[in-house]
Amino acid sequence: MAERRFSLFVIGDAGVEVRASLPDIRFAELGADRLTYAPARAVVAGTAVNLARYAARYFGRVSVLAKIGEDDYTPVIRRELRRIGADGRLRVEAGVPNGVSVMLRDRPCGNGPGVRLLVVQDEPPGRRLTAAEVRAEAAGIGAADVLVMDGYSVLSPVSREALREAARIARAAGTRIAFDLVPHDIDARLPASAVLPALACADLVFAEAPTLARLLGHPAPADGGEVRRLPPVLDRAVPGRPLWLLRFGATALERVLAYRRGCLLMEYSTGYADGVRRAGFGDRLAACELYWWLSGG
Repeated sequence: MAERRFSLFVIGDAGVEVRASLPDIRFAELGADRLTYAPARAVVAGTAVNLARYAARYFGRVSVLAKIGEDDYTPVIRRELRRIGADGRLRVEAGVPNGVSVMLRDRPCGNGPGVRLLVVQDEPPGRRLTAAEVRAEAAGIGAADVLVMDGYSVLSPVSREALREAARIARAAGTRIAFDLVPHDIDARLPASAVLPALACADLVFAEAPTLARLLGHPAPADGGEVRRLPPVLDRAVPGRPLWLLRFGATALERVLAYRRGCLLMEYSTGYADGVRRAGFGDRLAACELYWWLSGG
């Protein structure tokens, strides 16, 4: 186990998610209502919580800034952040419910992971995190080694402005910035002009190569060779020298190409393969990569 060091400040979503895997059903085969019994559970989740849960195993301090609702789940969210060892910097929006999502994964076809259906509550509280609320956490952002943000906050003009303010604070304080390019269909939800400023402010970008290629107006790479031809496209679209960690493979998770302007650093296997539990794998990978990066990797 690596020494727990460095401080990480995460801005993102926190809410409640119901998860279930359907071992005897494939979505494509459903033609009528169906009752099935399968492992199901409700967990505190969201982009910020999911990363913090794994990062707390590596980092000396993990802080989470998220806007949440006010209902019976509010103390549950607070308690879970304490349990995993994260410092919850939660902003409560009075009179609105917490965000709820439902994740269903159907029976795999062959050895694949199965199809995931993710239903997320429309306009959860996190979309209304404000620049003023971020400014109130300026000391925490400035004291961190790295600020981590993600693309779900870019979906709303309000939280998008909050991210810009967070990046400004971090840059002024010398805090490094990492950005996770999600959701993986963000190219279908926003024009590139709304997303590129977030990429341009980052020192490190996590991205599935197909998502990034489509966002920049190029076909999704079909194989590793096409992924390796993507760096010049990134150089033209995004200024500066961010470290790009481009995930690709059969499910866009098996391999990573690490690139910085003018320098192809390395390509490596993530360890993901058939039989590996997919839920949470990307967050575990990101936590390890952040630690490696801050350690001078």
